[in-house]
Amino acid sequence: MCTAIPSIALAKTQDGKSIVGEVETILIHELDLDYKARIDTGAKTTSIHAVDIKVSGKDSDSDDMRDHLGETVEFTTFNEQGEKARYKGKIVKVSKIRNAQGVERRYAVKMDLGWNGEHKTVAVNLRDRSKLDYKLLIGRNWLEGNYLVDVEKSDDDD
Repeated sequence: MCTAIPSIALAKTQDGKSIVGEVETILIHELDLDYKARIDTGAKTTSIHAVDIKVSGKDSDSDDMRDHLGETVEFTTFNEQGEKARYKGKIVKVSKIRNAQGVERRYAVKMDLGWNGEHKTVAVNLRDRSKLDYKLLIGRNWLEGNYLVDVEKSDDDD
């Protein structure tokens, strides 16, 4: 359930960018769920916890994930409080992710992410984050142009 309340006095830089901390409460409007999100300037793309991922479309039997661009993907997600939602959207991108485990491909859908009354729609890739503390990781695609990160700032400062 959405509980994010816009702050009355947001910290802004001279060029109008908002200042976020390393952990922030982010509302995903399509799900009407708040997530405690880790802000990661090292991640190119924002990533959400997703399980039970199902693709439907003309090439849904193909093993090459890139064949599914434009098709529909459906998945279940939940936030840190265990609040669940099922989402269905169009695959807008297949991301190639490099991490400690190697290289993997992930589907991405467009989602509207809100923070302190501000909204930005970005591609969000789908990954099972059940073993991770944060079910939403905010990458540079959400930060760029609008936000700066202050690691000393707390989510409680908003």
